Amino acid sequence: MGRWQPEARARLEQAALELFEEKGFEETTVAEIAERAGLTKRTFFRYFTDKREVLFGGSALLQESFEESVRDAPADAAALAAVEAALFAVAGIFEERRDFAARRQRIISASPELRERELIKLAALGAAVDAALRARGVDARAATLTAEAGMAVFRVSFERWVSEPGGDLAAVLRDSLAELRAVAA
Repeated sequence: MGRWQPEARARLEQAALELFEEKGFEETTVAEIAERAGLTKRTFFRYFTDKREVLFGGSALLQESFEESVRDAPADAAALAAVEAALFAVAGIFEERRDFAARRQRIISASPELRERELIKLAALGAAVDAALRARGVDARAATLTAEAGMAVFRVSFERWVSEPGGDLAAVLRDSLAELRAVAA
């Protein structure tokens, strides 16, 4: 194997998903992922700190996108409108990677360890949105309630989107937001 391999990260990601689907997350080793990708363990660790990061490596980008979108919402936008803008902004990130998102969700759903990690990730996203709303001047309780509602809409919409063929995430988000408003009315 040469020192430099083109598209190593993508190859490692693909190999990991295949193995997680075939053998399960817990039974798959980093060595097997690297071998399947035609790379070394050392190369794997250049891109990922551990095998969980194959599934959660985009968390920082997602959090930044949420924070930036809330921050950049019009100054006169209500808290929920700012969160809605963030939800629609991040929808585009997922639309480009629908296959990966669906496969990732199935793998996470099959593992208690990964489900716990997913909940931690969602809590961190909620805290980041909460902080971004407070930075906009939203009252602390209102910011927390709005951020948590936004994360609930995101989670429910995302799970529906990956489990149903076709459709786009933005449309599912619109439906979920409409359902939230109907329930709250």
